[in-house]
Amino acid sequence: MPPARTRSTVQHAVALLELFDADHTQWTLSALARQLNQPVSSVHEQLLTLTHSGLLTKLGRGRYGLGWRLLKLSSALYGSLPWYPHAHAAMERVARRTHHLTFVSVLDGPRVLCVARSVQGRDTPARSGGTVMGETRFELPAHATAGGKLLLALAEQPLPPDAEAFTDRTVTTPAAWTAAAREIRAAGFAQAVDEWAPGTSALAVPVRSDAGVMAALGVSLPTARLRGRDGLLRILQDEADQIGWALGSRP
Repeated sequence: MPPARTRSTVQHAVALLELFDADHTQWTLSALARQLNQPVSSVHEQLLTLTHSGLLTKLGRGRYGLGWRLLKLSSALYGSLPWYPHAHAAMERVARRTHHLTFVSVLDGPRVLCVARSVQGRDTPARSGGTVMGETRFELPAHATAGGKLLLALAEQPLPPDAEAFTDRTVTTPAAWTAAAREIRAAGFAQAVDEWAPGTSALAVPVRSDAGVMAALGVSLPTARLRGRDGLLRILQDEADQIGWALGSRP
């Protein structure tokens, strides 16, 4: 295990990089320091190191953005995942058709990670009847999200030991999870209704290849819009089936 100081330095750098996303493509030094709750001098040192390494680039007016080296690294990762281009394209099509925030998540050991989310199709209050807490954090609460519940259930994994009760509808006991996982495997999809945040729901279906379940494809939406569940599931399942066919998965 690396020394504690080295781990801390790397963890701080990762925390800084993770602040960059589709909604926050540029940051200033002062804004980063406030968001990270760290001294400006410490964040400035991190920015210098990350910029020198090519992971960040300095833009005009004191702003920083992601650097080209990250694109090189991500291209190498995506190139090792034959299913990813198909899933990403399907995600964008679902977003355009449904106007809901759409996501792709994967199981990484006991963790569930959101590896892609749509930009087009994100809900607005006027369109959807309410804002949503979409399944867009990099690491998701597996027991309280549709993508997480789906992937855990299909992998026959137990309820996470630290399952937090985000709402009164969150599954937090082994008995309740056993029953929920059985229903998910029988239905072939998962839903989360007000389980992570009140007023937010989600649906997810599996993306399969000939090697098994690769990911979850899903949508996040206001609970009030869940009455259109069957239509949304048809769209999601049609896209997932197309991915499976392209990757050699057959019913």
